[in-house]
Amino acid sequence: MKKFIILTLIGVIFASIFAIDAQAAKKGKAKSKISKEFLEQTETEIDRLTTKIYGRALLSPQDNESLITIKIKLDNQMVQGSAPELAPLYYKTGNILKMRNLNKDAIECYQTVLENFAGTAFAPKAKSALQEMGVEIKEPENIDENLSDKIQ
Repeated sequence: MKKFIILTLIGVIFASIFAIDAQAAKKGKAKSKISKEFLEQTETEIDRLTTKIYGRALLSPQDNESLITIKIKLDNQMVQGSAPELAPLYYKTGNILKMRNLNKDAIECYQTVLENFAGTAFAPKAKSALQEMGVEIKEPENIDENLSDKIQ
């Protein structure tokens, strides 16, 4: 009987610890907004790299590292939660990657815009860029049409 009570108490303690961690994680996600500083720094760096590429200058190893870092930071931010402010950053990063012939990564950026920011002005641009790259884009099916077809 003593063992049962002790095991029950230990179970309750562990359950309460995990519950507290889950609540803290939810609160952390609710608070995780994109900082203005992050947006400004990222946009400045993207614009710098874009200008350098359009100026026909070669990217240095540090520039390439910066480009990779931008992509990683954007992806990490998406894990915390998407926000419309990320759409232009993803689109511009996709453009740079495309100009650098890093098509796989460029496609990922454009698809992120299409999937997560469909309501922004960057979605049609991303779709057009994907089509230019020869990527087949599947439009989401209209649920109402499917239901009416099944009913008839």
